[in-house]
Amino acid sequence: MSRMESFRRRVGGFAFGGDYNPEQWDREVWQEDVRLMREAGVNTVSLGVFAWASLEPEPGTYEFGWMDEIMDLLHENGISVNLATPTAAPPVWLTHLHPEVFPIREDGHPFGFGNRMQYDPSSPIYREYAARITTKLAERYSFHPALAMWHISNEYGPTSYGPAAAANFRTWLKRRYGTLDRLNEAWTTRFWGQVYTDWEQVDVPHIPRTWMNPTRRLDFKRFTSDALLECYVAERDIVRSFRDDIPVMTNFMRFFRHADYWKWAPEEDAAALDIYPNPADADSHVSAAFNYDLFRSLKGGQPWMLMEQSSSAVSQWQLNIVKEPGRMRLGSLQAVSRAADSVMFFQWRASRGGQERFHSAMLPHSGPGSRTFREITDLGREVKLLAPVAGTRSRSDIAIMFDWDGWWGLEEVFGLPRSDFSYTDTVMRHYTPLWERHHAVDVVGHASPLDGYKVLIVPNAYLIDDEAAARVHEFARNGGTVIMSFFSGVVDADNRVRPNGYPGAFRELIGAKIDEYWPARPHEEFAVTFADGRRATATWWRDDLHLESGKALATYADGLLEGRAAVVENAYGAGRVVYFATLLEQDAFDTTVARVVEEAGVRSRFEGVPAHVECTVRGDDAHEYVFLLNHSAEAGASVPVGGEGTDLLTGQAVPGEVTLAPLGAAVVQIARA
Repeated sequence: MSRMESFRRRVGGFAFGGDYNPEQWDREVWQEDVRLMREAGVNTVSLGVFAWASLEPEPGTYEFGWMDEIMDLLHENGISVNLATPTAAPPVWLTHLHPEVFPIREDGHPFGFGNRMQYDPSSPIYREYAARITTKLAERYSFHPALAMWHISNEYGPTSYGPAAAANFRTWLKRRYGTLDRLNEAWTTRFWGQVYTDWEQVDVPHIPRTWMNPTRRLDFKRFTSDALLECYVAERDIVRSFRDDIPVMTNFMRFFRHADYWKWAPEEDAAALDIYPNPADADSHVSAAFNYDLFRSLKGGQPWMLMEQSSSAVSQWQLNIVKEPGRMRLGSLQAVSRAADSVMFFQWRASRGGQERFHSAMLPHSGPGSRTFREITDLGREVKLLAPVAGTRSRSDIAIMFDWDGWWGLEEVFGLPRSDFSYTDTVMRHYTPLWERHHAVDVVGHASPLDGYKVLIVPNAYLIDDEAAARVHEFARNGGTVIMSFFSGVVDADNRVRPNGYPGAFRELIGAKIDEYWPARPHEEFAVTFADGRRATATWWRDDLHLESGKALATYADGLLEGRAAVVENAYGAGRVVYFATLLEQDAFDTTVARVVEEAGVRSRFEGVPAHVECTVRGDDAHEYVFLLNHSAEAGASVPVGGEGTDLLTGQAVPGEVTLAPLGAAVVQIARA
């Protein structure tokens, strides 16, 4: 039995709870907390995330008495503990004794104390003190009966440009390249006369007068992710050395650019996500769905952990909108529908002071009589009803490529034909029409296996290594359908332009050569005509493209590129490739993507269901669980589910169709034939 299977068995299915910070409160509050936790159905809390100063108030002086009490109290009340190493919040005495642990910003100025994550991940002193407090916690609590999981640090993310980072960067570069000759070649240092002749000459990429060597900057992003990962692995290995049968993980963040989660996920027992969709954004649930699909995919379809979300408003934006009644429930069920095996919040009790004093909580300032607490209690009851779903998985015929190397290559440098790409916006542009049509989608990185999929979507894969490019070729050659957008395959892993003309790695695949990239002027539009007679407009970008083996699905109808292909189709091996050489208007793009997916033999069982009703399926050998979530506050909907079953949320029989009220939800259990 895996560690996560043991954890699910311990909590009876799904973990339900949130961050708990008892050190902020007097002891008499603790008794009320556990009473209300039991009332709300809480079975798991994350404990001690920011408690370093409370656990070690002075160097080498430890105060574990309060932690002993709260661990005992939680265990007595049937609440499991996800115990954190508190290393995301170094105490002031550490930064006062050793100011060199502060991260140095890109402009050369140090961070000051008073935030969090004010540490340089490369600092040997920080790592030494972090290992010491981690060891003390593991020694004391590894076999406490409340302990169910380790939560290593919190939201790893600091980037430092200081001396420790520079030394560690050089060590990282030596491992990557071996010799200075290889580094100079990869970085193309003969351009602008930047050749290095000694390793000590290599420094972190401080802000330059104008522009920065793009591969140096790219490698620094890779290094920073790896340096943070080293911190996680060091603490993980410490707690594992005391006890090896419970899960260990840290919490990732939504669309976080500074850590390559494809490299991190194999080091964890489950991927864990902190996510705060903005209620002010009417489509925030769509980008949330993509992030949930990403986290399900990081470990090959294994269920993941929703570690933090908000019960209502947050406090980090200029305008912090509340979640209207029903939205918190819907968002939580959405995560579960996409293979989350927990519903956790930041935090249990709202803080009276500090930066997040107005951040919502499971137990808000208005107390247990509040709307929020009532909704939390109702959700806790429903999550318990969904216990049979825990541990089940999803499957998909469609994969979309999302990779941090590609992201960094596209956005972390200047000097591209245009330097205002948004990788996440591009990915969402490709994902949204699939979401609206109820297609299940997995997410793949450059190193992910592609077998088993029928359709692969490749958005703006500007930087892609040779092995990943070969996998895309093989996928198409073996009968898969590839949908690719412009500015893909241009540079290799060293950010060097591939020879033999654009699009480099994918010229043979798309069946066309690109002479030049033509970014559009502001507000410039182009007419496009499809071979089937449809007309559309395009903007932002054009490829000056010359067909080789490919044929035009659409051509420009005006301008200097009139008659040239705007959308290309190419037969490649047993497969098919469709390449978008321009930014089509959204409706035309969506329609084309949907047609290509259907022609690849992929159809949704929920075809015809309104887009505002999200339809997903989890399952095991015995049952499938159909999740139906109505994101509309105005319109109801009737949805066929493909069989008779039982709505786990109500216990009512479902004869084959579910009627949803506005903001309604159903989870239908259907026995497999």
